[in-house]
Amino acid sequence: MDTILVHSTPTSRPIRPLNGVNGGPLSHNFRRDARKLFADAHIPYCRLHDIEGTLGGGKFVDVRNVFPLWDMDENDPKSYDFTFTDEYLRGIADCGAEAFYRLGETIDHGALKAHVRPPKDSEKWARICANIVRHYNEGWADGFRYGIKYWEIWNEPENPPMWTGSKEEYFELYRVTANLLRHEFPDIRIGGYASCGVYAAFDENADDFYRSFIAWFDDFLAFVKAPETASPLDFFSWHIYSSDPAQVLTHARYCRDKLDAAGFRDTEAILDEWNWAGDGMFEKMRDMTGASFTADVMCRLQRTNDVDVACYYDAQPDQLYGGVFIRGTNRPSRTYYALKAFGMLRELGMEAEFSADTDLGVAAATDGNRTAVLLSNYEKESRTVSLSFPEASRIRLFLLDGLHDLELIAEAPCDSISTSIKKNTVLYCEVT
Repeated sequence: MDTILVHSTPTSRPIRPLNGVNGGPLSHNFRRDARKLFADAHIPYCRLHDIEGTLGGGKFVDVRNVFPLWDMDENDPKSYDFTFTDEYLRGIADCGAEAFYRLGETIDHGALKAHVRPPKDSEKWARICANIVRHYNEGWADGFRYGIKYWEIWNEPENPPMWTGSKEEYFELYRVTANLLRHEFPDIRIGGYASCGVYAAFDENADDFYRSFIAWFDDFLAFVKAPETASPLDFFSWHIYSSDPAQVLTHARYCRDKLDAAGFRDTEAILDEWNWAGDGMFEKMRDMTGASFTADVMCRLQRTNDVDVACYYDAQPDQLYGGVFIRGTNRPSRTYYALKAFGMLRELGMEAEFSADTDLGVAAATDGNRTAVLLSNYEKESRTVSLSFPEASRIRLFLLDGLHDLELIAEAPCDSISTSIKKNTVLYCEVT
């Protein structure tokens, strides 16, 4: 029997914002509204990338959508079209989340790739970005004072559908933009570059394309550190698609170690695209395979210091990768409830002291009055788990499986409980 002992004593470690997502609660050109679902799940961050489909729906978020005519005056508010992005960000604010703003463009699979070419003038592009920050954080051009913290410069520039230029051209764009943003807005967090990932570091058979991702990482860190090209790097962002939680943790450790070794110990490591991947990906990411994987990964990342923020890809119902919803509907998938379960933990605030004799994914939290533990059995055999809470007087047990959407299944005045947890099942246990 697996055993888990949870105390109501908080540690010094907060429950980190690992249940962020890509995409906001308004979608399908504002015809779908998931604000209540996002609020109920305590989604901390909504990353703004690939918003509303092809080329940002022609209206949303992307620099070319916000500043559509390149030859216009970038210092004139009339040159900008914030209309659709304003409404989109209002939806994010309404549900208590924060925008994580990717400055750049949506992936372009077309032959022309007009939107993902290097800007004609990096300094002008940087000034446009500065005015986008100014609009949302300082009220410029009838804007807002959202205090958006994270500003990411581009996405996956190693990937040809995302960037047609050279590595050196991207580095220069980053240098110019990051330094201008730091000068204009000293309190925001500036980073990038949303790396495709570090798969080749652990795959001796990786092809040259995947190996190039590692060279990009090494060369980028050297570039932003060199005195002649020094640039702020408040966070480094990276991606992974996998069916193995251990692989996610290994890649997270690699990125954190690489940053530390290069002297970037204060730079946050942000996993801002991740999802289940494998045969039947687009069905399984929405069912209990994907849900238990998602809960397992968040629990295991919480027990390390390797990822500061994580954003699941994707929470837009109409997108193929939108595993948070049943595609084309506003009905939450099982994976939504995994994110919600972690959000319930995060609302308690601090990690609780606990010991666990188990190979399941486990995380625990407390606010001093309520204490909870989240368990995920991803792809392991069914077993019985003994849960003990020495300071508790009442236990409430919630189940997420193929029939229960994080529903209360047991409640009793006690300080311990033994329960079965089947393969690809998630349990949330809260005590007072």
